[in-house]
Amino acid sequence: MSSLTYDLTLAGLSVGSAAALTGIGLVVTYRSTGVLNFAHGAIAMVCAYVLRQFVVEWGWPLWAGATVTLLVLAPGIGMLLERFVFRPLSVLGSDPAQTLVASIGVFVLLVGGAALLWGQGARDDAPELVSADPWGQLAVALVMAAAVGAVIRWTRFGRELRAVVDDRQLAVLGGIDADRVAAAGWAFGSFTAGLTGVLLAPYVRLDPYGLPLLVMEVVAVAVVARMRSLPVAVVTALAIGVAQSQLTRLHPSGWGAPLLQAVGTNLFVVALLIAALVMPSVGTRDALPRTASARVPTPPSAWIVAIVLFLLPLGFAGPDLHTSVQVPALGVVLLSLVVVTGRGGQISLGQAAYAGLGALFTALLAAGRFPGLPRLPELVALALAVVLVAPLGLLTGWPAISRRGLALALATFAVGVGVSRFVFAQPYAIAGLSLGRPAGFEGDRAYYVLELALLGAALLATWLLRRGRTGRALAAMRDHESGASAAGVQVPSLKLLAFVSGAALAALGGGMLGMGLRAFDPAAYDPVRGLLWFAAVVVLGADSTLGALAAAALLVGLDAGARGGVAAALIGVLAILVGRFPGGPYEALRSATTHLRPGRGARLTEQGARVRRLLHPAGPEPAPSPTLTGLTASTAHRAPRAPEAADDAQPPQEPPAPDAGTHAPARTPAPALTTHNLQARYDGFTALQDITLAVPPARITAVVGPNGAGKSTLFHCLAGTHRPAHGQVRLGTRDITHLAAHARTRLGIARTFQQLAVFPSLTVAENVRVGAEQGRLQDPSAVERSLRLLGLDGPVRSLPAAGLPTGTLRRVELARALAGAPRVLLLDEPAAGLDTAEVTALARILKALAADGMALLVVEHDLDLVADLADTVHVMTAGRIVASGPPDRVLDVLDTAGTREAPA
Repeated sequence: MSSLTYDLTLAGLSVGSAAALTGIGLVVTYRSTGVLNFAHGAIAMVCAYVLRQFVVEWGWPLWAGATVTLLVLAPGIGMLLERFVFRPLSVLGSDPAQTLVASIGVFVLLVGGAALLWGQGARDDAPELVSADPWGQLAVALVMAAAVGAVIRWTRFGRELRAVVDDRQLAVLGGIDADRVAAAGWAFGSFTAGLTGVLLAPYVRLDPYGLPLLVMEVVAVAVVARMRSLPVAVVTALAIGVAQSQLTRLHPSGWGAPLLQAVGTNLFVVALLIAALVMPSVGTRDALPRTASARVPTPPSAWIVAIVLFLLPLGFAGPDLHTSVQVPALGVVLLSLVVVTGRGGQISLGQAAYAGLGALFTALLAAGRFPGLPRLPELVALALAVVLVAPLGLLTGWPAISRRGLALALATFAVGVGVSRFVFAQPYAIAGLSLGRPAGFEGDRAYYVLELALLGAALLATWLLRRGRTGRALAAMRDHESGASAAGVQVPSLKLLAFVSGAALAALGGGMLGMGLRAFDPAAYDPVRGLLWFAAVVVLGADSTLGALAAAALLVGLDAGARGGVAAALIGVLAILVGRFPGGPYEALRSATTHLRPGRGARLTEQGARVRRLLHPAGPEPAPSPTLTGLTASTAHRAPRAPEAADDAQPPQEPPAPDAGTHAPARTPAPALTTHNLQARYDGFTALQDITLAVPPARITAVVGPNGAGKSTLFHCLAGTHRPAHGQVRLGTRDITHLAAHARTRLGIARTFQQLAVFPSLTVAENVRVGAEQGRLQDPSAVERSLRLLGLDGPVRSLPAAGLPTGTLRRVELARALAGAPRVLLLDEPAAGLDTAEVTALARILKALAADGMALLVVEHDLDLVADLADTVHVMTAGRIVASGPPDRVLDVLDTAGTREAPA
């Protein structure tokens, strides 16, 4: 027994050493660039193939092939990626998640390229660089970890590396060559990837799909180390390797034996699931790429072309028709990503798992092998499979509530890998499970007609989810999650809806794909497919249903030839360039066409201009662009009624409904917003100490103080975006301390943001409509009143928010807040970015709102504005309120003390 234990421990150390090398490479790359290198496993696979090419195919000595592969090729790949893929993204200042998409693109490109060059078959003759004795591999891993740790901790390069990761722009201003640091990190990370690949290749399947996925499964060790600690990564890798090896001695029996054995042989996958779903998330600053501009509408002609192309296969026969059968089914699967990723803004790398579950459940139900159910007709089985799989979308939807960006990507990838290993690889899924087609649709042509009908139903469902109130809420969540929550959107519920709907669509497409192939093939739904599908949808326009259909046709059509990998290679190239055209190729083509147009066209002569004026007399002058200036009449601060603009919004002859107007006189006074002994902490630091204040109705309360005084923390506690450690927040007599931001919005607390929180892909009117639909009251006229009050009811209402001036966007944000009929309005530096005229007009509107009975709290650096607006001013310093009172007295005290703060 002791001999067996020793042998298994040695085997586990060998596996753990390779996993430790992967963890070291991922941690170093992340710490030097801020990028989780999803292409790490693909680089390992390419290096293993190249070494085999050198030694086996070309007859090179092993030492020469290893030297060129590990010291030239592997670091060279890393430096090329840094220079031509990730450095441009960092220079452009792109969202961190765009680098994640580019990293997935590199993975897909390398996998597709390897399939093209070396074929998709597995090789078992990879050269053995180090003997099976684990001590050599263990020594390499430990020495490398110690050396890298010493460099990071005690050298100038290590200090520069940490500085670049913390703030790249600040590090550059400090004289650090950030590009050199990033290049070194990528070179070393790729070197460890190559070393891992050549060490593992002799003992595992060497194929373009298996080895990259195997390497990526051990990303768990880096996640457990929080992408920072090399010792934790090494110890975790060795411990999991030894434990996995020891578990092989167990031989469970009974119905659960296959699953228990799968757990024992895939312990790294179990660790990945636990680390991604249970442990505190990493990369929380990341987010899916935001829509920088409004999405370009798809021309009707494009849909006509698409319909014609999808009808063409009805005239095909033989292999061409059989291949075409896969396109509508895959199109339905990719539509699920349009809902989850394109509209909802959530990274989902596990859609292949839901597609596979749809195919598996359909096959089991149709074969009568699903527990407790008889054999069902294929169409009934497909419908029931969709119903069964849809709730499983919570596997990825629930983690999405508290995760985004990199953390969400890891969670969804972990679910995809877990389903592949623990469900699709089980005997019931691979032991002679076939899948027929519905009666009357056995032939390819008839089945293709059925698929087109199901595709039409899926398109209709997608259209409904992307239109109307739900569609606007999803777009708001995608564009600015905090802003959507502040507008009243129930973000957690909406995320669950997106993932459940996405799972249902993916299951429908997966079942259709299985019936088209007449079998359940687990390889068709492996996690690598999920990465490929995600990349394809993103690069062809994530929020475009037509883009999803084009991606399906592209993936099936390009890989229909004798040699696979073409589609993956092309999608990989496009994904690498995603930061340059986040709206998809159509938007990139339109932009390029615009730039290529001649800058100056033909001009009329003076005589020609006179003739044109005679023939076409000029109409009235176009209305000037609306501004805040002059929207409201100059009135006394405590006017008994709303100013002229408010009268226009709510005619005086019509008695207002209770609380129906955002700026009409309220029948009942707004409740006061109060805090009692409020304390708040961040990572052990006390940001607020015993804050007690009141925001009474019909008055403007201001909070001022130096940077770091705790104003923003107080604001977040009032708005519901930060939970205090002690004390209470009350709205009237109701304790709202633990209510989420969207719940407070529906009680009548609205807010604006210091950094603009608008939804750039929506028009001005749609931005305001989100606030009206999700606010305290459902008033159909609220949108028009808010637009009219803020001067947004002209042509600007139909313009997309992206690209509008800061002053206009400030009005859009305020109009959205007012459209929800709030009783308390929290304003975080509302004058930031406004000119003097706009600030004056803003002050008039805020005074009018207070005169209508609304309670207003303003956090502002512009003390002149505070002096003009506020009834009460609270001065904060070091998390405490040190002075309170009327603005003339409090601000005079600040002037006397010499602490009056200049506008920031």
